[in-house]
Amino acid sequence: MHEDALDAVADAMRTADAAVALTGAGVSTASGIPSFRGEDGIWNEWDPNAFHRRRLEADPAGFWRDRVDLRAELTGGDPEPNAAHDALAALETDGHLDAVLTQNVDGLHADAGSDRVVELHGTNRRVRCDDCGATEPAEPVFERAAAARGDDGAPSTELPPRCDCGGVYRPDVVLFGESLSDAVVSEAQRLARESDVFLAVGSSLSVRPAALLPRLAVDSDATLVVVNFDATPRDDAADYVVRDDVTAVLPALAERL
Repeated sequence: MHEDALDAVADAMRTADAAVALTGAGVSTASGIPSFRGEDGIWNEWDPNAFHRRRLEADPAGFWRDRVDLRAELTGGDPEPNAAHDALAALETDGHLDAVLTQNVDGLHADAGSDRVVELHGTNRRVRCDDCGATEPAEPVFERAAAARGDDGAPSTELPPRCDCGGVYRPDVVLFGESLSDAVVSEAQRLARESDVFLAVGSSLSVRPAALLPRLAVDSDATLVVVNFDATPRDDAADYVVRDDVTAVLPALAERL
């Protein structure tokens, strides 16, 4: 369990003015949520183009029929926070972690009790009107869409689900073909630059702009810690690289603090 590295990371966090964690799919897979990329990733089963911005505009009903099925696969079994989520929330509560920046859209950090969560790719807990921007809880809208879709997936006049203004609802996540929110990216970059310790946890660090955040932290003289089973492009710049299960590493780190 990389005892020496964890002792050193705990010491660094204990004296840090600011510490930030970036989390990726590896933090959520232990809760039963499949990753999107990799050997067993969602995009090996689904065509990413089915969820592209262009398809939402050209075929919103078809987009929603497929999105209902994708959501069922991602959230089936009612996933709950795991030990890694709980440890990050505890670190924040105890004053050792200032924020969680996450590439995940599942909302499990908030469920675990993390208060300051920057959701880089949005959240699947909400839908947003593509016209007026109004947001609603996602579950009731997806339930209506699933009922309208029917078991045979046949076209329905009730698809796509619409806002009271008449606009089409869409998941409040960043779709293929869309850019991340400038405000969200700016906040994440600011937190990375201001951090004294930056934890990159369960992320391949291969998808921009999240992949650039560890570099911003290092350029500002932060201690960079990478916790991931597989090698990442930022390992060479890291002060500590821990190849182990995030659900074991993060609780062990929290215990030291």
